[in-house]
Parts: sequence; C-alpha cells; structure tokens
Amino acid sequence: MDDQGCPRCKTTKYRNPSLKLMVNVCGHTLCENCVDLLFVRGSGNCTECNTPLRKSNFRVQLFEDPTIDKEVEIRKKILKIYNKREEDFPSLRDYNDFLEEIEEIVFNLTNNVDLDNTKKKMEMYQKLNKDTIQKNKVKMTREQEELEEALEVERQENENRKLLIQKEEKLQQKMKRKNKQELLDQLETSRLPASILLAQHKGKTTQIEMQLEKPKPTVTFSTGIKMGQHLSSVPMPKLEEALYRYKPIHIETNGPAVPPIEILGRQGYLNHVRAASPQDLAGGYTSSLACHRALQDAFSGLFWLPH
Repeated sequence: MDDQGCPRCKTTKYRNPSLKLMVNVCGHTLCENCVDLLFVRGSGNCTECNTPLRKSNFRVQLFEDPTIDKEVEIRKKILKIYNKREEDFPSLRDYNDFLEEIEEIVFNLTNNVDLDNTKKKMEMYQKLNKDTIQKNKVKMTREQEELEEALEVERQENENRKLLIQKEEKLQQKMKRKNKQELLDQLETSRLPASILLAQHKGKTTQIEMQLEKPKPTVTFSTGIKMGQHLSSVPMPKLEEALYRYKPIHIETNGPAVPPIEILGRQGYLNHVRAASPQDLAGGYTSSLACHRALQDAFSGLFWLPH
C-alpha cells in the first residue's frame, strides 16, 4: 500500500501517510487535493481516460486496486435493475442463467468490453421488466426499513440498558461510600472495641451487597434470541425404549476352551510373554490381554468337524 499514489501530483502514501485517494466510476485514482482542484466547478474530465465525471461521485478508494472499487460501484447499480429473485423464475436453471448474465454485464462494464451492446441490452431489459423491477425495489425497500427499524430498537434497548447499569453502579458506589463513612464515624465516636465495630460493618456491607444484587436485564438480539439462552433448553420428547442388556459375544472357535484371562498368570502362560511397559499400559496394552488373544488364535480350528 505504501507505493500507492496520485498519478497527477505523484504524491505517495509513503511520503504522505495521510494521503486520501479518491476514485470515480471510470476506475482511475486521484488524491483528494487534486479532485478539489480539478473539479472546483463540480464536474470535469478524467485525466486518464477523459471520461466526463462529477465531483459528487468521487469516493474514498477502499481497495488497493481501483478497478475493484469500480466493479463494486457498477455491481450496485446493476443489481438495482437486475433485482429479480429466485422465486421469480420457473426453475433454478433459469435463475442461474440470470445470475450469469449479471456477471457478464458487470465484467463488460468494468473492463470496457462491448459497452454499446451491453448498455443497449440493459436498456431493453429495463423496458421489458419495468413492473417487476419496481415491485422488487419496493419489496427490498420495505425489508430494508424493517431491518433498520429492528436495529434501531435494539440500539435503543442497548442504550437504555447501559444507562440503567450506570445508574446502578453509581448507586452502589454511593451506598458503599456512605457505609464506609459511617464506619469511620463510629470508630471515632463509639466506645465499643474496634473489632466489634468492624464485624458489624462487615455484616452491614454483606446486607448492602445482597440488596444491590438484582437480576440483570435480559439482552435480546435482533434475531429474538436472548443472551444466555440455551437453545437446547427446550424439553426433548422422551423415548420409551427397552433398557439395553449386554450379552457377551460368543465366538465358535472349534477348539479347546481358552483359560479365563484372570488365571493366565497363575497357570504359567505369561512366563514367556513380554511384560508391559508404562507406555504400553497407558495405551491400553496388557500382557494378559495379548496372551489371551494369542491363545484364542492358537486353539481355533483344532477340532475336526465332518462336513
């Protein structure tokens, strides 16, 4: 961003960090001082492409590439005309074709490609879809107004809540100062031992804090969800099902019965099995388990079964 600068006066952001670059519909950049100088009468031509421009249409450049600012501004204008929604089309394919057409128009206008035919195409569309454009524009305006109204109500509630909290904090501070001053007065005038006065003061302070503890105002967001509300608090329907009963898995090995894992050590099976290290035990390995599985494999299939 440091090498960005005004193409006319050659001032860069490196030399002047407070430099404010402006961009218009043509996508070429000028600094704020050059805009004021060249467009003192309110209108003029771009120094790069000679496009007629108005000073009121200059805006602060937001992106490093001014072409992106140009595309954003063009897209806003196009979407005011091509404002159909998915429900206005008989199929999703038609809606996707409509979106693709919008992207093609934005690309052409941004990159100065086939401008005459693109503008004629837009004028024809606007003439053929005048009623639909106006209807959707009214609908979007109504939705925007409802959203702004909801945000304004939320902002006002937040402001009221902030004032209420500030008021409560001031009240708490006032009561604490008063209680502290009463303690100092008692220590100065009373004949009771200081330990008793301090104990009384502590009890009174606890009572004051309990009185000041009030339920906090509920914070409700614009979505209708309250702060701290758990969406899972809605009782789930209870499913009446039979309790699960574990049944040990029985595998027919066609061989002798394997000794229980608990007695393998006493019967000498573990004498030649590697002892488990602490790392092995942490991973769930035991010598008895490994030996038991090895015996299962060894005894399996030792009995001959006629077919």
